[in-house]
Parts: sequence; C-alpha cells; structure tokens
Amino acid sequence: MKTVTFTIDGKIVRADKGQTILKAAEAAGIYIPRLCACKDLVPHGSCRVCSVRVNGRIQASCVQTAAEGAIVESETDELREYRRNIIDMLFVEGNHFCMFCEKSGFCELQALAYRFGITAPKYRLLYPKRDIDLSHPEVYLDHNRCILCGRCVRASQDLDRKNVFQFVERGCRKRLQVNGEALSDTDLRAADQAVSACPVGALMRKRVGYAVPVGRRPYDEVPIGRDIEKKGEE
Repeated sequence: MKTVTFTIDGKIVRADKGQTILKAAEAAGIYIPRLCACKDLVPHGSCRVCSVRVNGRIQASCVQTAAEGAIVESETDELREYRRNIIDMLFVEGNHFCMFCEKSGFCELQALAYRFGITAPKYRLLYPKRDIDLSHPEVYLDHNRCILCGRCVRASQDLDRKNVFQFVERGCRKRLQVNGEALSDTDLRAADQAVSACPVGALMRKRVGYAVPVGRRPYDEVPIGRDIEKKGEE
C-alpha cells in the first residue's frame, strides 16, 4: 500500500494513502484530543477538539487526510487554548455535575477537562432547562449532559442499522431527538452500539451505573490519551 510521510510537531510520521491525520498520529503514538471521533464510526469533524494546523491552516484532524510533506502542528499554546475553550464551552452550555454523574471516571469530556487543567469553567454557566427521558426500561437519556457530538446518531445508523437518534433544529436550538414520542417508543436496546458510543453521561444503561466503583474507573487511574502516548514510547 502506498504511504505518505509528514511531520507532527517535528516528528516524522508515516501514513497509508487516504488515512486521516488523527489515525496516523494515533498509530505513531501521538495523542490528539477528540470528542466526536470514535472507533468504527465515519469521521464527522463536528466538535473541532481535534483541530491542528496543517501547513499553517487549522483543520479537523479526524477528517483531514495526511499528505506528503505536510507540516502539522498539534501541541502549541494556541491550539491548547483553542481546545480548552471548546471544552469550557461544552461544560457551560449543558448541566454537567461530575460529582453526581454515573459516568464519572468513564466520561471523555471530564477526562479532557482534567488533561487541560480545567477545574472550573471561565465562561458564564447557562443552566439550560432540559429534560431527562426515563421511559425506556433499559436506558435513559439525559439531555442535560448531551454535547451534540453525534456519536449516537452515527452509531445507531451505521452500526446498529437503526435510526433511533437524529438532530433537530439548528444553532443554539439544536438538540438530540428520538424517532418516537419517547425513548420507550423506539427499538433501542441496551446492547446497541449507540449507547456505548456516548462519550458523556447522556445515554446510560440502567441498573449498572456503579458496577465499577468510582476511583477504579479508567480515567480515574490513567489520563485520557495515555494509552496512545505509551505506544510512542515503546
């Protein structure tokens, strides 16, 4: 297979032709933060947390393919601040109470906040009024914690071969909608990939929330992205 060679922060990286910068970086042991990107899902490029500079222009690394000789910058003060601001805004635009959330220690948004040293948001909290759908016997949907990453939408359609979730409205009115009056009216099952794809505490299986105690969860012990970075040290 034909390959291309480029650099990320001065490190030489090789990628298969057509491979995205994010995937090539991961294979090389370089972690680029992300939220909407998820294994087995078609890249979406919506959250922009994975943004890098490619030959001087900001691009979403999850959708930008690697090119021969490209100069990619990821770990710069500018991009760290850019990503931090996005994460900050995701917190204030929802209602995220990490100390009470069943997803704590598994939550990718929380883990990224820790990675970027965010202990309190710098923007004004909006405290939106959002619903919680508890109608389903196996799963609940908490709109307070939804970050509109679209992972459940794509997983439901592409992996589960269903159409349980979709976005409605636009701009600040955009929200996640199910294909029924309530979650219980859909054909969603607890084992569906769409439930596992959620990076935050918006889609949760019932009666299993604390099967793994807080303090022993993946991001309680190892920072997010450390598994990828460890590959580059081996």
